[in-house]
Amino acid sequence: MVPLFEASMQTTLMSVLVSLVLGLSLLNGWMYLQQPGMTFYPQRELTATPADWGLVYEEVGLTTADGIALHGWYIPHTQAKRALLFLHGNGGNISHRGDSIAIFHRLGLNVFIIDYRGYGRSEGTPSEKGLYEDAATAWRHLTERRGIAAADIVIFGRSLGGAVAAQLAAQVQPGALILESTLSSARDFAETVFPLLSRLVVMRYCWDTAARVAQVRSPVLVLHSPEDEIMPYPLGEKVYQSGREPKRFVTLRGDHNGGFLRSQPQYEQALADFLAEF
Repeated sequence: MVPLFEASMQTTLMSVLVSLVLGLSLLNGWMYLQQPGMTFYPQRELTATPADWGLVYEEVGLTTADGIALHGWYIPHTQAKRALLFLHGNGGNISHRGDSIAIFHRLGLNVFIIDYRGYGRSEGTPSEKGLYEDAATAWRHLTERRGIAAADIVIFGRSLGGAVAAQLAAQVQPGALILESTLSSARDFAETVFPLLSRLVVMRYCWDTAARVAQVRSPVLVLHSPEDEIMPYPLGEKVYQSGREPKRFVTLRGDHNGGFLRSQPQYEQALADFLAEF
């Protein structure tokens, strides 16, 4: 017969265990629902167009394989043979990328930039799978509608757009891949920024940039700043280390959103040097 004290202890321990399991389940459920809001920060209103930046452009409408209408801009360069597919970060929309678009235009590239689903004038709600499909749709527009050869397309991804760019590049093998201020994976990011919480919560997203870069056979340029307050510098180093040759790493100065501007003119020169190699 179990003594009364032992029975009481067993009941208490079972109660604590059940409470912990229930609490962890509730935490995971709540965090699962919160993760999209912690990942995507879309803005609907377009605050400018390339015309405001002194650039000629075309409005582009696309439809994804799952029926989502996307919006983008094609900014041609009169002397360009190659095109750059611009995949932006997780905040704002295409109208906030004027400084970057101007740089790539000065480098002699046609630039095609799209808003992911849920951003700007694009329909739908953002998701990891959805963003990958949006990028693939933009690629098909360049290769099928505009007849641009894969070898003449550079895929550029900044911040979360780097994960989208790497996923696409692993599938289509472009002329080159440029990744700026991006993460190596959602798991790496969580373990670096939220070390305790990351061990308790189920991750909703993968964003496995490093794994995808390892599959890319095109030249790869990775740029990252040690002062980046959002995407830790070691994650950028891991992305670079995962890539095959030929590859190049460029250290930027400044914070996550403004580092490419603070790093001028070296930033633009590094891009020009890389693009001249293929």
